[in-house]
Amino acid sequence: MRTAFVTGGAGFIGSCLARKLLSDGWKVDIIDNLSTGDKANIPEEAQFNLLDLSESELATKLPAKKYDAIFHFAAQSSGEISFDDPVYDLKTNCLSTVILLDWCLKNGTDRFINISSMSIYGDQENQPVSENAVANPNSFYGIGKYASERYVKIYSKLGLKTTSLRLFNVYGPGQNMKNLRQGMVSIYMAYLLKGEDILVKGSPERYRDLIYIDDVISAIIACLDNEYSYGKEFNVGSGIPTTVQELLNAEIKAFGYDPETYGIVFSDPTPGDMFGINADISRIKDAIGWEPKVTLQQGLKAMVASLIK
Repeated sequence: MRTAFVTGGAGFIGSCLARKLLSDGWKVDIIDNLSTGDKANIPEEAQFNLLDLSESELATKLPAKKYDAIFHFAAQSSGEISFDDPVYDLKTNCLSTVILLDWCLKNGTDRFINISSMSIYGDQENQPVSENAVANPNSFYGIGKYASERYVKIYSKLGLKTTSLRLFNVYGPGQNMKNLRQGMVSIYMAYLLKGEDILVKGSPERYRDLIYIDDVISAIIACLDNEYSYGKEFNVGSGIPTTVQELLNAEIKAFGYDPETYGIVFSDPTPGDMFGINADISRIKDAIGWEPKVTLQQGLKAMVASLIK
């Protein structure tokens, strides 16, 4: 039986991966500090460890065993929130990554999949953005994610089999509907669930690359044992730009309301917010043969169905 270590496994994406690994016959250990994750997300079959990755002595508290792979999700994952406490953001994103990389090197766990973010790119003139673009992060979160990638790159030269996946805007069933500062799709849906006017921070002409959770999990699994992913960074997105207005219209329709009459309130943008970004996914397609399968309409329909029972 193969063993996996999932950090941030009580969160949206981490818990989805944990369930997939368990269904594939893996033994899964999870660590999370539950600052944003929910213990209810953790599969019963997984071994849960309540640990804070921002602690400098973390390595002494990690399980003393070798794993077949570590999947590093744990992080403060909101660009907006990173402005509240940049020091905490640095610890949870960058310091935690360095501690884990060093722990892996010392305990013989050589497969390290690092969950990064499209936030490293910041504003880019050329779209869709490829992995060769010069990083230009607008937020402390984006800076921390980019720094973490550079540490991952160095450790790959020291013997670890690493992959960094730059996730674009992930959405789907299981997303945190209470957090109104992270996740564009879920934020707007939270207002729709309550029948309230939707608060939109920034221009309706902004655009994002929206990628469904099942496609993200399939990308991670596709990379896992593929040697062509070792030492690489990959964009994980749909490759399709969707404007905020297009997303609003699609979500409102998915709830059965009329986009022409539903209330929308626009306000100033959040600090560090990018105007628009979408992914060039040709590198991951060419390297390991992965491509997304779920359309935005299909994904929104599944998400709404999971919320309205």
